[in-house]
Parts: sequence; structure tokens; C-alpha cells
Amino acid sequence: MADSPASLFRIIARCLLAALLAVLVWWHAGVLVPFALSMVLAYLLRPGVEKLAAYRVPRVLAVVLCLLMVYLIGSVLLFLLVPIVSELVPMIRAQLPDLLTQAWRELAPRLSALGVDVPSSVDQVKEQLVDLLQTHGSEWGGALWRSAVAGGSGLFALMGYAFLVPVLAFYWLLDWDRLIQAAHGLVPRRWRPELSDLLDELDSLMGQYLRGQALVMLILAVCYSVGLSLFGFKLALPIGVFTGLAVCIPYLGFGLGLLLALLAGVLQFAAAGEGVLQPLVGVAVVYGVLQVVESMALTPRLVGERIGLHPLGVILALMLFGQWLGFWGIVVALPCAACLTVIGRRLLARWRASPSFTRTE
Repeated sequence: MADSPASLFRIIARCLLAALLAVLVWWHAGVLVPFALSMVLAYLLRPGVEKLAAYRVPRVLAVVLCLLMVYLIGSVLLFLLVPIVSELVPMIRAQLPDLLTQAWRELAPRLSALGVDVPSSVDQVKEQLVDLLQTHGSEWGGALWRSAVAGGSGLFALMGYAFLVPVLAFYWLLDWDRLIQAAHGLVPRRWRPELSDLLDELDSLMGQYLRGQALVMLILAVCYSVGLSLFGFKLALPIGVFTGLAVCIPYLGFGLGLLLALLAGVLQFAAAGEGVLQPLVGVAVVYGVLQVVESMALTPRLVGERIGLHPLGVILALMLFGQWLGFWGIVVALPCAACLTVIGRRLLARWRASPSFTRTE
């Protein structure tokens, strides 16, 4: 039996309303982002707040303690960089000129043999650099200034988020139950049982995802530290732990850890007169092997299987969300894909149970 005009009109009206809401959200994304991030942070901290409240800790104090824990974890990540930076900066200041001179002396003959016109001495290289700076200095200076202004504005925005998001999360956590009840009251009564069941399943799913991601970070922190130690890196522990914990930020955390390990290894072994081959091989082996293990085994198995995604689905989700949303798409790819999978599975089951699917011609 064909749908009535009234039913078709309701479907079209709902689709138009959904499209309008999506456009409004897109236009005001800059304003809504800190609210969305604060709600996610509040959701992550809510179990801790509830446990503290169960021990008769005042809710305000419980919320403050959980937010302080977040700042403490962030401070730990920053303090992991302190011994790395304090060790590397003097080494860079003392050894970088000699390393560049040595690298030039090794590369210049090979480039000359290939027919490349290269300066004959280090002094000539310095003269050419001075001439290049005098010729293009103003142009490069303008570009650097524009880049610094853009980077500074981004840094100020990040600092603003670091202050605003916890403040918003404080109010989310303080009135979580009342806000959820208010939102629940906006849902039509006939949809409430099914929606509550769906939210309970998504809540369980996110808990499994977070536990799996934490396990991956712990394993990688140990493996990076042990692997770099086996190759004789003095800063193996802070660099390894930092890289393992930073993998929660896809690509960026791994890339920063890789850069720190390369720099620390080259400076350490060059100062000891052992050359740069051993640190390059060590970093290539440790980071190459563990990146493959993390991408092909740990994340698909410990995260993907816990949230009901096949390893192929994990890889596809990372590629699709990265294509759609860039860096932040990669960050949210797995939890969003898991939620969409649950919702899609329920919609498919509902469609299969509908008369239009079971009806035979």
C-alpha cells in the first residue's frame, strides 16, 4: 500500500528540518566546538564524579577534583618534555655547527660528482647564505611574520580552549542529571524506551573504547621505552613514555616522538664519536616496527574488536574521517564509527522487521 500524502509530507518536513539544523550547526561551528569538547570531557569524567559522590564527597568538590586530575595528566605530559628539552638544547648549541660542517664535507664531493654546482668551502657557503638573506630577507621576513601571527592566534585560541572547556565541563558535571532529564523530556514519549536503550548501548561502547585505547597507550609506552633502551638511548624512558601516551593524537604524537628520538640519538652518539648510523637504525627499527604493530594489530584488536569494528572497518573509518575532517576527523574516527555502526545496526533491524521488508509480492 502506497504511503499517504500526509505521511509523505511529514517525512519531507522532517528531512528539511534536519537539513536546516545541520546548516545552522555548520555556520556556528566555531562557537559550538568548545561546548562539544566540554560535553565530551564531562562525559569522560562523569563516572569518577559519581564514584566520589557515592563516598559522600560534595559534588562540587568531586567535580573540581576530577578536573584537577585532567590538568595533572596534561602537566605530566609536559613535564616529560622537560628532561628531553633540558638535555637536548645544550647538545644542539654545542654540536650542531660541527655536525652541519661535517655533513657538508661528506655531501659536497658526492654532489659535485653528480654534476651539481656546490660551493667549494664552508666559508663560501656562509657567504652565499648572507647574500641570499640580503636578497630575499624582506620577503622571507614578511612571510615569517604572517606565519607567526597566524600561529600566535592559533596558540591563543588553544590557550582559550584550555581555560574555557574545563569551565564549561564544570557546569555540565554539576547539573548533569538535571540537564539529561530536561533533554529526555523533549523526546516524544513513544520514542523514549528505544532511545534510552540506544544510549545505554552507546555508553557501554564508549567505555570499552576508552579502556582499549588506554591499554594501547600503556603497551606502546613500555615498548618504545624498552626498544630505545636496547639501542643505548639515554633519554629512552621519557621519549618512550611521551610517544606512547601521545599516540592518542594520531600521527602528531607519533611524529613528535619520532623527531625527538632522532634528534636525541644523533646528538648523543655524535658526541661520543660513534657516528649517526646506530641511532638512525635504532629509531627506524623501533618506530617502524611499533607503528606497524600498533596500526595492524593493537588498535584493530584492542580497540576495534572491543567496539565491534572489524580491522578493515577500523582502517576504512580512519581514512574516511581523515578525508572528511582532516586531523580532528582522525581523532574522532573510531568512536564516531562505532556509534554509527550501532545506530545503523538498529535501523537495519527495524527495517527488516517492518511490513515492507517482510511483505511478499
